[in-house]
Amino acid sequence: MTKLKLTSRYVIYTYLLFWVMVLGICGMASMVFHVSPIVMRWLSNLCAWSPTIVLFAMFKKLMPGITVKEFYKKAFSGKIRIHIMLLVPIAIVGGMIVSVFILSLIERKAFSSFWSMGAYSLPLTILLSLLSGPTGEESGWRGYLRCELEKKYDFFRASVYLGVIWAFWHTVLWFVDSDFVGGEMLIYVISNVVVMTALTIIMNVIMRKYDNLLYAVWVHFCFNFTYGFINADIWFYAVMSIVYVIIAGVFFCLSKRDKSYEKINII
Repeated sequence: MTKLKLTSRYVIYTYLLFWVMVLGICGMASMVFHVSPIVMRWLSNLCAWSPTIVLFAMFKKLMPGITVKEFYKKAFSGKIRIHIMLLVPIAIVGGMIVSVFILSLIERKAFSSFWSMGAYSLPLTILLSLLSGPTGEESGWRGYLRCELEKKYDFFRASVYLGVIWAFWHTVLWFVDSDFVGGEMLIYVISNVVVMTALTIIMNVIMRKYDNLLYAVWVHFCFNFTYGFINADIWFYAVMSIVYVIIAGVFFCLSKRDKSYEKINII
Protein backbone atom coordinates (compact mmCIF):
# COMPACT_ATOMS: atom_id res chain seq x y z
CA MET A 1 0.00 0.00 0.00
CA THR A 2 1.35 3.43 -0.96
CA LYS A 3 2.13 6.11 1.60
CA LEU A 4 -0.65 8.32 0.18
CA LYS A 5 -3.27 5.61 0.62
CA LEU A 6 -2.06 4.93 4.16
CA THR A 7 -2.23 8.63 4.99
CA SER A 8 -5.73 8.87 3.51
CA ARG A 9 -6.83 5.86 5.53
CA TYR A 10 -5.40 7.43 8.66
CA VAL A 11 -7.49 10.55 8.09
CA ILE A 12 -10.66 8.58 7.30
CA TYR A 13 -10.30 6.29 10.33
CA THR A 14 -9.61 9.27 12.59
CA TYR A 15 -12.76 10.99 11.35
CA LEU A 16 -14.86 7.87 11.77
CA LEU A 17 -13.56 7.06 15.24
CA PHE A 18 -14.12 10.61 16.48
CA TRP A 19 -17.65 10.80 15.11
CA VAL A 20 -18.54 7.37 16.51
CA MET A 21 -17.10 8.30 19.92
CA VAL A 22 -18.93 11.63 20.03
CA LEU A 23 -22.28 10.28 18.88
CA GLY A 24 -21.95 6.91 20.62
CA ILE A 25 -20.15 7.46 23.91
CA CYS A 26 -21.11 11.08 24.57
CA GLY A 27 -24.56 10.73 23.04
CA MET A 28 -25.41 7.71 25.15
CA ALA A 29 -23.91 9.24 28.30
CA SER A 30 -26.03 12.37 27.84
CA MET A 31 -29.34 11.00 26.60
CA VAL A 32 -29.45 7.60 28.33
CA PHE A 33 -27.44 7.97 31.53
CA HIS A 34 -27.85 11.75 32.01
CA VAL A 35 -24.35 12.13 33.41
CA SER A 36 -23.14 15.33 35.05
CA PRO A 37 -21.50 18.14 33.00
CA ILE A 38 -18.05 17.35 34.42
CA VAL A 39 -18.36 13.70 33.35
CA MET A 40 -19.44 14.85 29.89
CA ARG A 41 -16.40 17.09 29.72
CA TRP A 42 -14.06 14.19 30.54
CA LEU A 43 -15.79 12.04 27.92
CA SER A 44 -15.36 14.83 25.38
CA ASN A 45 -11.68 14.91 26.26
CA LEU A 46 -11.49 11.18 25.60
CA CYS A 47 -12.99 11.71 22.14
CA ALA A 48 -10.29 14.26 21.36
CA TRP A 49 -7.70 11.49 21.62
CA SER A 50 -8.99 9.73 18.49
CA PRO A 51 -6.10 11.00 16.26
CA THR A 52 -3.59 9.48 18.69
CA ILE A 53 -5.60 6.28 19.15
CA VAL A 54 -5.69 5.71 15.39
CA LEU A 55 -2.01 6.63 15.10
CA PHE A 56 -1.11 3.95 17.66
CA ALA A 57 -3.43 1.38 16.02
CA MET A 58 -1.85 1.94 12.60
CA PHE A 59 1.62 2.80 13.83
CA LYS A 60 3.53 -0.15 12.32
CA LYS A 61 2.09 0.61 8.88
CA LEU A 62 2.31 4.38 9.10
CA MET A 63 5.80 4.53 10.62
CA PRO A 64 7.61 1.32 9.60
CA GLY A 65 11.05 0.75 11.01
CA ILE A 66 10.73 2.90 14.12
CA THR A 67 9.18 2.43 17.54
CA VAL A 68 6.68 4.65 19.30
CA LYS A 69 9.47 5.74 21.65
CA GLU A 70 11.67 6.75 18.70
CA PHE A 71 8.77 8.61 17.10
CA TYR A 72 8.22 10.73 20.22
CA LYS A 73 11.93 11.20 20.77
CA LYS A 74 12.21 12.77 17.33
CA ALA A 75 8.92 14.68 17.68
CA PHE A 76 10.20 16.43 20.80
CA SER A 77 13.85 16.63 19.74
CA GLY A 78 13.97 20.29 18.74
CA LYS A 79 15.27 22.88 21.15
CA ILE A 80 12.79 24.88 23.19
CA ARG A 81 13.24 28.61 22.70
CA ILE A 82 11.89 30.70 25.56
CA HIS A 83 11.18 33.67 23.32
CA ILE A 84 8.99 31.49 21.09
CA MET A 85 7.15 30.05 24.10
CA LEU A 86 6.44 33.64 25.18
CA LEU A 87 5.52 34.77 21.66
CA VAL A 88 2.82 32.10 21.31
CA PRO A 89 0.47 33.40 24.05
CA ILE A 90 1.08 36.96 22.89
CA ALA A 91 -0.08 35.98 19.39
CA ILE A 92 -2.81 33.48 20.28
CA VAL A 93 -4.28 34.99 23.43
CA GLY A 94 -3.63 38.47 22.06
CA GLY A 95 -5.59 37.58 18.92
CA MET A 96 -8.55 36.54 21.04
CA ILE A 97 -8.40 39.72 23.12
CA VAL A 98 -8.14 41.92 20.01
CA SER A 99 -11.12 40.10 18.48
CA VAL A 100 -13.25 40.74 21.57
CA PHE A 101 -12.11 44.37 21.70
CA ILE A 102 -13.09 44.95 18.06
CA LEU A 103 -16.45 43.27 18.67
CA SER A 104 -17.06 45.43 21.73
CA LEU A 105 -16.51 48.53 19.56
CA ILE A 106 -18.78 47.26 16.78
CA GLU A 107 -21.61 46.28 19.12
CA ARG A 108 -20.99 49.16 21.54
CA LYS A 109 -20.89 46.87 24.54
CA ALA A 110 -18.52 46.71 27.48
CA PHE A 111 -15.37 44.68 26.80
CA SER A 112 -15.95 42.74 30.04
CA SER A 113 -19.42 41.62 28.92
CA PHE A 114 -17.89 39.19 26.43
CA TRP A 115 -16.06 37.18 29.07
CA SER A 116 -17.24 34.61 31.62
CA MET A 117 -15.48 32.94 34.52
CA GLY A 118 -16.06 29.46 33.13
CA ALA A 119 -17.81 26.47 34.66
CA TYR A 120 -14.87 25.09 36.64
CA SER A 121 -12.07 26.26 38.91
CA LEU A 122 -8.96 27.63 37.23
CA PRO A 123 -6.72 24.58 38.03
CA LEU A 124 -9.38 22.19 36.70
CA THR A 125 -9.94 24.33 33.62
CA ILE A 126 -6.19 24.24 32.88
CA LEU A 127 -6.10 20.46 33.35
CA LEU A 128 -9.17 19.86 31.18
CA SER A 129 -7.84 22.15 28.45
CA LEU A 130 -4.44 20.45 28.44
CA LEU A 131 -5.76 16.88 28.40
CA SER A 132 -8.13 17.42 25.48
CA GLY A 133 -7.01 18.57 22.02
CA PRO A 134 -3.50 19.81 22.88
CA THR A 135 -2.25 16.44 24.09
CA GLY A 136 -4.90 14.23 22.49
CA GLU A 137 -4.75 15.45 18.90
CA GLU A 138 -1.28 16.80 18.20
CA SER A 139 0.57 13.47 17.98
CA GLY A 140 -1.58 12.67 14.98
CA TRP A 141 -2.15 16.01 13.29
CA ARG A 142 1.18 17.76 13.75
CA GLY A 143 3.34 14.82 14.83
CA TYR A 144 2.46 12.49 11.95
CA LEU A 145 0.23 14.07 9.30
CA ARG A 146 2.10 17.39 9.06
CA CYS A 147 5.31 15.59 8.11
CA GLU A 148 3.58 13.39 5.53
CA LEU A 149 1.89 16.34 3.84
CA GLU A 150 5.11 18.38 3.78
CA LYS A 151 6.84 15.51 1.99
CA LYS A 152 4.29 15.73 -0.83
CA TYR A 153 3.37 19.42 -1.03
CA ASP A 154 5.03 22.77 -0.55
CA PHE A 155 4.88 24.29 2.92
CA PHE A 156 1.88 26.57 2.36
CA ARG A 157 -0.32 24.00 0.61
CA ALA A 158 0.57 21.33 3.18
CA SER A 159 -0.41 23.71 5.98
CA VAL A 160 -3.71 24.65 4.34
CA TYR A 161 -4.59 21.02 3.62
CA LEU A 162 -3.82 20.05 7.21
CA GLY A 163 -5.84 22.98 8.54
CA VAL A 164 -8.87 22.02 6.47
CA ILE A 165 -8.57 18.34 7.45
CA TRP A 166 -8.30 19.33 11.11
CA ALA A 167 -11.25 21.71 10.84
CA PHE A 168 -13.69 19.31 9.17
CA TRP A 169 -12.79 16.59 11.67
CA HIS A 170 -14.84 18.77 14.05
CA THR A 171 -17.91 18.64 11.77
CA VAL A 172 -20.02 16.60 14.15
CA LEU A 173 -19.38 19.11 16.95
CA TRP A 174 -20.62 21.99 14.80
CA PHE A 175 -24.08 20.45 14.79
CA VAL A 176 -24.33 18.84 18.24
CA ASP A 177 -22.35 21.35 20.32
CA SER A 178 -23.62 24.71 19.03
CA ASP A 179 -26.96 26.51 18.86
CA PHE A 180 -26.36 28.22 15.52
CA VAL A 181 -28.69 27.59 12.57
CA GLY A 182 -29.12 28.92 9.04
CA GLY A 183 -26.87 31.82 8.08
CA GLU A 184 -25.26 31.89 11.52
CA MET A 185 -24.26 28.23 11.16
CA LEU A 186 -22.64 29.04 7.80
CA ILE A 187 -20.61 31.84 9.40
CA TYR A 188 -19.68 29.52 12.27
CA VAL A 189 -18.47 26.75 9.95
CA ILE A 190 -16.48 29.09 7.71
CA SER A 191 -14.85 30.79 10.70
CA ASN A 192 -13.90 27.41 12.18
CA VAL A 193 -12.20 26.38 8.94
CA VAL A 194 -10.42 29.73 8.60
CA VAL A 195 -9.26 29.95 12.23
CA MET A 196 -8.05 26.34 12.40
CA THR A 197 -6.18 26.74 9.12
CA ALA A 198 -4.60 29.95 10.45
CA LEU A 199 -3.59 28.19 13.67
CA THR A 200 -2.10 25.36 11.62
CA ILE A 201 0.02 27.80 9.63
CA ILE A 202 1.25 29.37 12.87
CA MET A 203 2.09 25.95 14.33
CA ASN A 204 3.79 24.75 11.17
CA VAL A 205 5.87 27.91 10.77
CA ILE A 206 7.24 27.45 14.28
CA MET A 207 7.69 23.68 14.03
CA ARG A 208 9.35 23.79 10.63
CA LYS A 209 12.18 25.81 12.15
CA TYR A 210 12.34 24.43 15.69
CA ASP A 211 10.93 20.91 15.08
CA ASN A 212 9.38 20.23 18.48
CA LEU A 213 5.79 19.03 18.92
CA LEU A 214 5.59 20.93 22.20
CA TYR A 215 5.06 24.13 20.24
CA ALA A 216 1.90 22.74 18.60
CA VAL A 217 0.64 21.56 21.98
CA TRP A 218 1.34 25.03 23.42
CA VAL A 219 -0.44 26.89 20.59
CA HIS A 220 -3.42 24.53 20.82
CA PHE A 221 -3.59 24.90 24.61
CA CYS A 222 -3.37 28.71 24.56
CA PHE A 223 -6.23 28.89 22.08
CA ASN A 224 -8.51 26.35 23.78
CA PHE A 225 -7.90 27.70 27.27
CA THR A 226 -8.67 31.30 26.31
CA TYR A 227 -11.64 30.33 24.14
CA GLY A 228 -13.25 28.70 27.18
CA PHE A 229 -13.76 32.13 28.76
CA ILE A 230 -15.41 33.77 25.75
CA ASN A 231 -19.12 34.57 25.92
CA ALA A 232 -19.97 36.15 22.55
CA ASP A 233 -22.37 35.91 19.62
CA ILE A 234 -21.78 34.71 16.08
CA TRP A 235 -20.07 37.94 15.01
CA PHE A 236 -17.19 37.18 17.33
CA TYR A 237 -16.31 34.25 15.07
CA ALA A 238 -16.37 36.44 11.98
CA VAL A 239 -14.08 39.01 13.59
CA MET A 240 -11.79 36.34 15.01
CA SER A 241 -11.38 34.81 11.53
CA ILE A 242 -10.04 38.06 10.14
CA VAL A 243 -7.74 38.64 13.13
CA TYR A 244 -6.20 35.17 12.98
CA VAL A 245 -5.71 35.31 9.21
CA ILE A 246 -3.67 38.48 9.76
CA ILE A 247 -1.64 36.84 12.55
CA ALA A 248 -1.00 33.73 10.45
CA GLY A 249 -0.04 35.94 7.51
CA VAL A 250 2.54 37.74 9.64
CA PHE A 251 4.05 34.43 10.79
CA PHE A 252 4.15 33.11 7.22
CA CYS A 253 5.69 36.28 5.76
CA LEU A 254 8.36 36.35 8.46
CA SER A 255 9.19 32.71 7.73
CA LYS A 256 9.59 33.49 4.02
CA ARG A 257 12.20 36.11 4.93
CA ASP A 258 14.12 33.61 7.08
CA LYS A 259 16.61 31.79 4.84
CA SER A 260 17.16 29.09 7.47
CA TYR A 261 13.81 27.59 6.42
CA GLU A 262 15.28 26.54 3.12
CA LYS A 263 17.75 24.30 4.93
CA ILE A 264 15.16 22.27 6.84
CA ASN A 265 14.30 18.81 5.65
CA ILE A 266 11.29 16.88 6.92
CA ILE A 267 12.39 13.30 7.59
